[in-house]
Amino acid sequence: MWMIDLPPFVPFFIAALLALITRGRVRNLIVLATPVLGGLYLWLDVTPGIVTTIPVLEYELILMRADRLSLLFGYLFHIAAFIIAIFALHVRDTTQSVSSLLYAGSALGAVFAGDLITLFIFWELLAISSVFLIWARRTERAIRSGMRYLIIQVSSGMLLLAGAMVQYYQTGSLEFDFIGLEGISGWLIFLAFGIKCAFPLLHNWLTDAYPEATPTGAVFLSAFTTKVAVYALARGFPGTELLIYIGAVMTCFPIFYAVIENDLRRVLAYSLINQLGFMVCGIGIGTALALNGTVAHAFSHVLYKALLFMSMGAVLYRAGTIKSSDLGGLYKSMPKTALLCIIGACSISAFPLFSGFVSKSMILAAMIQEGYDYLWLVLLFASAGVFHHAGIKIPYFAFFANDSGIRTREAPVNMLIAMSIAAILCVFIGTQPQYLYALLPWEVEYWPYETTHVLSQFQLLFFAALAFVWLNKLGIYPREMPAVNLDADWLYRKLLPDTTRSVYGFLKQTGHRIEDTFDSTLKDAAKSMISTRLGRFNLAASWPTGSMAFWLAVILGLFLLADAMN
Repeated sequence: MWMIDLPPFVPFFIAALLALITRGRVRNLIVLATPVLGGLYLWLDVTPGIVTTIPVLEYELILMRADRLSLLFGYLFHIAAFIIAIFALHVRDTTQSVSSLLYAGSALGAVFAGDLITLFIFWELLAISSVFLIWARRTERAIRSGMRYLIIQVSSGMLLLAGAMVQYYQTGSLEFDFIGLEGISGWLIFLAFGIKCAFPLLHNWLTDAYPEATPTGAVFLSAFTTKVAVYALARGFPGTELLIYIGAVMTCFPIFYAVIENDLRRVLAYSLINQLGFMVCGIGIGTALALNGTVAHAFSHVLYKALLFMSMGAVLYRAGTIKSSDLGGLYKSMPKTALLCIIGACSISAFPLFSGFVSKSMILAAMIQEGYDYLWLVLLFASAGVFHHAGIKIPYFAFFANDSGIRTREAPVNMLIAMSIAAILCVFIGTQPQYLYALLPWEVEYWPYETTHVLSQFQLLFFAALAFVWLNKLGIYPREMPAVNLDADWLYRKLLPDTTRSVYGFLKQTGHRIEDTFDSTLKDAAKSMISTRLGRFNLAASWPTGSMAFWLAVILGLFLLADAMN
């Protein structure tokens, strides 16, 4: 039983080192075996209450703090790592294999961290390891996007470190538990978590970077970073009412951008923010039902969002494009991928019998119970919106819209296997939610399949689908056009560069004008000087060089003599 104190990130880091020096089937075996063995170890040998510490100088870093909350996220990350590893089996890129293992291990390190310094270390490792999944695409856009992503993610870590230092100065403790917004340290840490959780105006790293990642890299990215942030908020800020309003905004504003977006992976990035909004609302409510709903929705979300990203990754891999204006009719070439995509779409839309229904409904029920009726209506609108852009738009424009004429092969077998596992889990959780509920951190007294709730959800989905069809028939629905849509990132991708170039150009032009004016003034002064009587006694022009040297020596001698006398 010596392995009981082994932090769950360690096998992934060891596997990353082995993946660096191996190739082919051996590497694939390592990548697949790591989440399987790590998950079995976590399930069988790690129980709530286990703590692993390591002394560093006068501090003790808590590398593993196991409780029901961290364990559930640990199970989830192992399942996700295994499914996505199968999806990426065809990849022969050392960079992606190594960075994906480090990335998954860093996510595990963060959710089991018991102190803020350990959390900070893995927080930054998440950023550094994940950016290579973007750069691995090796396009100019991916490199630029990855650089912006890295700057923002590292900035989040710096805020977390600053908050940790202030908290230690104020309280003498670095323990990572409830933090709250009572002091400056709480606000710094809250902002750090908010960046990684894609709060409004802090979200653009997600919609900018995820669509530029490799087909497999985007799936990894969808599973870990934001869920670590959800875990951190649930640990540090449960019951913070501000989160309810932030989450409500997060559920709504992405809908409008997703409708006009042409890049289908970017549509999924916006819908990811929408779903995060439901989780943030649940954390803000802070009751047992709401927090259970948040954790359950995070679990469901990783699976169905990975399924949707995998289906779009398969389309990109086979068709070479992910623009909805270039796609359509792919169901003829990729019928299995289309079917699996529809299962993911049903799950994210919260259709009864699919995973999203049994988790999202918990948050909505908690919202009503706590008296946030108006915000409940906002979330209801957001639910209809996500069905519109993720449940309908994604499969419709990729597989069933106007036939683009693209004829290709079905997705590779490993991709189909990975998507099938995720789809089966989406249906299993949706039909047998009691197994997921049994793992939740707090006792669950809730059952989603009440007649009223099921009927109201079907009505919501029916009228949302009717609106989509009606808008299309009338020609009102926004056309799919090849364009790049910016939202708040316009500030630093357009306004800031243009302003910087304008200011630089103005300063450069002003400098040239000042220089020209100074030179002209000097020349005019020189001409005026020469024209005077004094100008005729120019020593350098009228006296020989030897005489000049003699008089300079005399003057210097007088200065030295005066200095010696003083």
